[in-house]
Amino acid sequence: MSGYAELHVSSNFSFLRGSSHPEELVETAARLGHAAIAIADRNSLAGVVRAHIAAKAHGIKLIVGACLDLEDGTRLICLPTDRAAYARLSRMLSLGKRRAAKGECLLTRQDVIEYRDGQLFLLLPPERLPDDYAADLQFWAAALPAACHVAASMLYHGDDSRRLRALAECAAGAGLNLIATNDVHYHLPERRPLQDVLTCIREHCRIDEAGWRLDANAERYLKPPGEMVRLFRDWPEAIAETIRIADRCHFSLDELAYEYPDEIAPNDRPVQEELEEITFAGASERYPEGIPPPVLAQLRHELDLIARLDYAPYFLTVYDLVRFARSEGILCQGRGSAANSAVCYCLGVTSVDPSRTDLLFERFVSEARGEPPDIDVDFEHERREDVIQYIYRKYGRERAGLAATVISYRSRSALRDVGKAMGLSEDVVGLLSSQVWGRHGDAVSDERIREVGLDPADRRLTMAMNLTRQLMGFPRHLSQHVGGFVITRGRLDELVPIENAAMADRTVIEWDKDDLDALGMLKVDVLALGMLSCVRKAFALLERYYGLDYDLASVPAEDPKVYDMLSRGDSLGVFQVESRAQMAMLSRLRPRNFYDLVIEVAIVRPG
Repeated sequence: MSGYAELHVSSNFSFLRGSSHPEELVETAARLGHAAIAIADRNSLAGVVRAHIAAKAHGIKLIVGACLDLEDGTRLICLPTDRAAYARLSRMLSLGKRRAAKGECLLTRQDVIEYRDGQLFLLLPPERLPDDYAADLQFWAAALPAACHVAASMLYHGDDSRRLRALAECAAGAGLNLIATNDVHYHLPERRPLQDVLTCIREHCRIDEAGWRLDANAERYLKPPGEMVRLFRDWPEAIAETIRIADRCHFSLDELAYEYPDEIAPNDRPVQEELEEITFAGASERYPEGIPPPVLAQLRHELDLIARLDYAPYFLTVYDLVRFARSEGILCQGRGSAANSAVCYCLGVTSVDPSRTDLLFERFVSEARGEPPDIDVDFEHERREDVIQYIYRKYGRERAGLAATVISYRSRSALRDVGKAMGLSEDVVGLLSSQVWGRHGDAVSDERIREVGLDPADRRLTMAMNLTRQLMGFPRHLSQHVGGFVITRGRLDELVPIENAAMADRTVIEWDKDDLDALGMLKVDVLALGMLSCVRKAFALLERYYGLDYDLASVPAEDPKVYDMLSRGDSLGVFQVESRAQMAMLSRLRPRNFYDLVIEVAIVRPG
């Protein structure tokens, strides 16, 4: 045999159905000598980017796919062969997810048939073959001609030979070939106990009462190719078929070409020209008496770098959001290193005049670092939803979505879920949780277990603590990023599946910010800040009672009275300097200008 490729692998991004990280599975497959490995999580592509990065690091071919659980109980592995087929898979998953509540996916046989072009399918038979299974295979053979195989796995129930013969007869009757898989859920057999605990968490039961819901053995691990050849020695073509399938799957995530929208440049004008015109128009408003020569030089330097890095569409997208907010009377302000940019100041993204701070633009955008710009814009927390819905209206749900945040198990949450699954009492779980310090604290040590009056040598307690340590860092579910939007020129749902969020009228993609960075996809952070609502109301009061018309850029700078108050530590309710630590440092350093204040804040909050 020339080799073996494992094409049916579920990672922990199948959410409580797999007990190994994608990276662990890919690394193990490479070490064992697999020709390729397919990560096919349940109705999801959430873990494929991490698998892709690991595959490149370990020199093994990754096949991107998904396990489709249809509403009638049918299960198929879908493996796209090229970029167009991947786009269809992503759109099909988006369709199923948009029909259902958050975390669910509703797909039908007709959906599979509609999006079948360019896909290869592995039908996953039930453990007990029903009497009409041959007819079911004939349906799929007709619906998916030349693209359908029947997955065969050893179940170790004592009747594998008889079952595989019956499966082979059904497949042959429908003109389909068997293909060997191991239905992998973890990279090492030692993960079997964790797999059982995950099943208990998913099924809301204790390990003592789980019964038939648990796997009967620990064989769902990633086996060496030689072992798979031995197990399927009576069906050598099923092994050879894995290589043929792997050879037909050419798609790589490296092929995903991401482009920022550019329709905001009218009359087909180049986006760089549009950015420059808007920037200099904004500069004339910022500096009505003439643009200072140092600022003019800085603008030209920044625009030249933006042109070389082709970031003009990104800046124009952010400008469009800020323009909309201003037109609706919504206060907004760019945060972070965007304040270093004269272009951002002239676009109205930030109200901090860079000529006052003399900060380095390359801290924001650098050709040497090769990192995309990251502009975070704060909007009034009472009005941010208006901006979010504007994005959806302008670009459509198929071209814009919030980035995901992977909610992972930390010490307390892992301890709570494992403790319940292992049958520990609520009192014991509460005692153990009380010994975890901080949100990202380590698991409870034996010494602390003794301190609360428990025996760390107790077998059940020892197992619970070991399983807690294994579970920490596992993805629990996907949530929405605080405000990171991904907007595309083409269809976003052809890059990554889009699903409904728990909040009404919100849609979220399956990848988080680290996945987006790994694939070079930019996001715009549309954030909420309560203090901006306070400032807007303060401006309204000033105008109403004193006739003063201020905005963030025109507030008088370096007012001595402000620094007199700050030097006394009188900063209760003042954003960024209202903590006790800040108050104490203010009265010691006594800042007299904005730069002094920057230094003082940085001492208490480095970075």
